[in-house]
Amino acid sequence: MPQRIALLPAFLVVLLFSISGFAQNLPDVASVKDLPSTSRPEPRYQRLKPLSIHARPDSMHSATSSIIAGNAQAAGFSLAHVISVPNFQGSFISRGKTWQFTMMGTAPWNGGSTTIPTHIVAVSLRLQNANLVTFTTVPVAAFETPTLNSPNFKAANYSTGPGIQFADAVQRAEFFHKMKTGWHTVLHPAIVHSLTITVPRFTTADVNGFTTKVQTYYTGKASDGRTTVFLLDQFFSQQIFDIVVNEINAGRFTTGALNVALFPNTFLFSLNATGGVGDCCTLGFHTFFTDTAPTESRWVFAFASWVSPGVFSGFEDVTALSHEISEALNDPFVNNLVPAWQFPSEPGTCQDNLETGDPVEVLSNPMFPVNVSGRTYHPQTEALLQWFEQKTTSTAINSAFSYPNTKVLTKGATAFGALGCP
Repeated sequence: MPQRIALLPAFLVVLLFSISGFAQNLPDVASVKDLPSTSRPEPRYQRLKPLSIHARPDSMHSATSSIIAGNAQAAGFSLAHVISVPNFQGSFISRGKTWQFTMMGTAPWNGGSTTIPTHIVAVSLRLQNANLVTFTTVPVAAFETPTLNSPNFKAANYSTGPGIQFADAVQRAEFFHKMKTGWHTVLHPAIVHSLTITVPRFTTADVNGFTTKVQTYYTGKASDGRTTVFLLDQFFSQQIFDIVVNEINAGRFTTGALNVALFPNTFLFSLNATGGVGDCCTLGFHTFFTDTAPTESRWVFAFASWVSPGVFSGFEDVTALSHEISEALNDPFVNNLVPAWQFPSEPGTCQDNLETGDPVEVLSNPMFPVNVSGRTYHPQTEALLQWFEQKTTSTAINSAFSYPNTKVLTKGATAFGALGCP
């Protein structure tokens, strides 16, 4: 089993397959899993480093993802000259070392409620058709209201408190016995901009040192009839960079907010060595953008796709968004290192950061149904801080290691070996 090393991880669900010709049409989603595979389709996780607003990714850089990068360095813990979201710091001791962390909100031991604006840009796709003349639009509008009405932003009842949001419920589980009464981290969402990006049928990329024309996207159908778009990550990285920088310059993305780009059934793939479809499919990630100034501004950012039913097993509607929001709250500056741990049920894999969604993502029952706004949503159960501490007992609510489904992870993480991943 290859090691999964993720210092600064993105949220990935990867189905490994190869296609001999890059200009082929992708079959319906139901058939994707039947394509020739070099290995069994399974989740994988890669690194995502913070991005400078002054450095646009180069789509010609390589045949692999230009936005998902390995060997990223963790940002420092000194926040004396950083302008960003409200945050607090804490630490825990594990395996003979003190591990620091920074989380979004106000320190639970101080109490109080912190409201963090959530600025959402809703992005539709305008796909150039195979005839290279006409276009088909895949709109995001149908998912905007359901997203705003989801448990990420609407109140529901949990064992950690009545009438609270999903990510707040998870954080309160972690600090249930340390928090003061009335401690909350509340997200206040708004769609600040709706826009459409045009996706060409083909784009150029570097494949084994050669400039090669490759297909930018493939489409399929979800079980609800919605169009699914499998989009080249190199093209996406340029587009998302432009979107974020434009929103920052327009004042719609701000340092004091959680900034989100919402896409409609949009899943990213990378190229293989022949210019065909390689690793697939990224449903979301979180990071921050920085101006790298002496007094540094950081814009915490998350990309998440709405997921229609039937596309992926264990993911539906706001599963990706809940994953990214919880991870952004628990690791806003993607620098919370923890003792190296193995993925549940996957010995020999390694990750060494506080990414709360990743350990549960590989399990068969990651979703936790929540009834709110007249429908059932499917946010993802998260690993708690106590799971990463790798101890035999948990100081979380009801001695839990995961939440809201406390039965998903029933003990602390299994140590990989060394304190960090190789």
